[in-house]
Amino acid sequence: MLPPGLRAGLEAVSAPLLAHDGEHIAFANDTMLRLLGRSAEELALLAPEAWAAEAQQAQLRDYGRRCLDSDDAPPAIEIEAITASGSSRHLEITARRLDSEPGAPRLVLLTCQDLSDMRHVQNSLLEVGRVMYQIVENGPVASYVIDSNHRVTHWNAACAQLTGRSASQMLGGDETWRAFSEQARPTLAQLIVDGRVESDGATYYGDGLHHSPLLPDSYAFEGFFPELGPHGRWLYVTAAPLRGVGGQVMGAIETLQDVTARHEAEEQLRRHQAELESTVAQRTAELRLTHQELEAFLENASVGIISTRDFQINRSNRKFAQILDLPEDANVPELPMRRFFLDDADYHDLGRMAANALRSNTSLVHEMWLQTWTGQRIWVQMIAYASNHAGTTPSMWWLLQDRSEVMRAQEELVRNYRNIQETNARLEEAQNQLLQSEKMASIGQLAAGVAHEINNPIGFVNSNLGTLRRYVEQMLALIQAYGTREVQPIDAELVALKQAADLEFIAEDLPELLDESEDGLSRVRKIVQDLKDFSRVDHADWQDADLNAGVESTLNVVMNEVKYRADVKRNYGTLPPVRCLAGQLNQVFMNLIVNAAHAMPTERRGLISLTTGVATQDEREWAWVEVGDDGCGMPPEVQRRIFEPFFTTKPVGKGTGLGLSMAFSIVQKHGGRIEVDSTPGEGTRFRVWVPVAGPT
Repeated sequence: MLPPGLRAGLEAVSAPLLAHDGEHIAFANDTMLRLLGRSAEELALLAPEAWAAEAQQAQLRDYGRRCLDSDDAPPAIEIEAITASGSSRHLEITARRLDSEPGAPRLVLLTCQDLSDMRHVQNSLLEVGRVMYQIVENGPVASYVIDSNHRVTHWNAACAQLTGRSASQMLGGDETWRAFSEQARPTLAQLIVDGRVESDGATYYGDGLHHSPLLPDSYAFEGFFPELGPHGRWLYVTAAPLRGVGGQVMGAIETLQDVTARHEAEEQLRRHQAELESTVAQRTAELRLTHQELEAFLENASVGIISTRDFQINRSNRKFAQILDLPEDANVPELPMRRFFLDDADYHDLGRMAANALRSNTSLVHEMWLQTWTGQRIWVQMIAYASNHAGTTPSMWWLLQDRSEVMRAQEELVRNYRNIQETNARLEEAQNQLLQSEKMASIGQLAAGVAHEINNPIGFVNSNLGTLRRYVEQMLALIQAYGTREVQPIDAELVALKQAADLEFIAEDLPELLDESEDGLSRVRKIVQDLKDFSRVDHADWQDADLNAGVESTLNVVMNEVKYRADVKRNYGTLPPVRCLAGQLNQVFMNLIVNAAHAMPTERRGLISLTTGVATQDEREWAWVEVGDDGCGMPPEVQRRIFEPFFTTKPVGKGTGLGLSMAFSIVQKHGGRIEVDSTPGEGTRFRVWVPVAGPT
């Protein structure tokens, strides 16, 4: 137990105090009890080290015993205390030995200082620093930073790639010019640090040096650097001062954008100059120096930057105010976030996504429409990083960039794409019209052939019928004469009529005339039937058809194109019914047979072979029809193009170049294929394969 006077004195101390004898806790003042969230009775039941984190209890126990056993005060230590609610507090502990009355046990007095709030602030600054370092280091724009003594304090990866000099070569040095030229010349950042831009800038960088419109007190120029790369590079250079709280220049940041490609394009297309749109997202450097330098960076950044806590703005930079057209006297932390959203749905959706990013400790990338202070709609890209996500007041850093021009360009691309689709539709319609023209040409050819074939039998039928009429008239005249007169033994007129009629010849010739007439009419009926079978007008849908009958009817229809040029050899196999569009396949056979006839040389009569068969391939049954000829054949360069639309080897006006293209499309629609084998001077063989069961 402590003497009453000593106890009263320790109670008056505002710092947390705890005394123990190495085995039991003898005293804890009210501040210590509130810190640990325990009563004096509860604490008295614990071991002296039990209120520390389990991993540090042995350290705290040994620390107290060393203090009891030694006359010297041990150095302070840091201990993580566990409160009654389970939360942790970081404490700095100093031990001192208390010597009480003689005979009384020795006590050690632990004085505690709560470091939790300080650690919280340190962790917050580290989180912010880590985020800003990632923004700078991973930014796509080459950048470096110098201090007031021209020493390089930051050299990001993009700058190292651009110049070929690594950060280890440049950091700490004050000869930045060596990365860009062979002769000593102050960089734009050095001129800004020295305050010599206005006086000496034109001397080193010419009249192209100008105030940058992005930030006040910043400068920019565009120049050629022959030492960069094998052929030199054009760079667009911007530099801005970094100022402290008092406004003094503490350094400068310089960014370099490679615009060589644009200059080369302008040189090549100088007669057709176009405005090049360049969207530069500058994620400038966090300098790992002081809080003042961080503030200078935020204010001079070329993207809008804000910090939010509970989805309420607590910090912002000038660029953010420019993007949203905020008035100069606007107090940004007091502005409601809802003010910049088009509707409640957008506001709540972004809030939900931000909350998810906070919970998962991931970044958020999002684009959406916002409205400025003046009500103008803008398309904004947002990149958000969670900071202090585990704290009691979670917060986020937001980077905002106005991408309205990019959005408008994308909308223009969509409109152009739709125009291209409409143009393709019109082209497809034109192609269909050409295919229809080819079909009409085929129909015309068929009509000519059919007319020629029908004219022959109709001609001799007509002639025979005329002769038959004269015979009948003579016979009728004779019969009438016999009927009106009594037959006399000798009647000179009847004798003359009988001799003129030649009844014996009529009786012999009349049956032959009738036979020929019937044969001619049969041929006409067959030609008409073949034409009907070929066209399949009454069977336009998918059906089971006999390909042998289709080939034969097609041959009869185009016989006018064939019979004067070549003989036909038929070798039909036994085919099962094939599921197909018979009329379209007949059109394929017609094109192949007519092409075979046209391939025959004029000096001799050729031979066309028609062969059919069936085979099993890939566990499917296939029917095939082959049209072969011994004509002129085709060289390889012609074979490669025969199925191209509008390609033809015939003279102008003799062919459209769509016959084989259409045949290829029809066979492809049936799930089949066409094989070609041709040798110049020897002939050509086309084999059409179609599945018996139809296309899958």
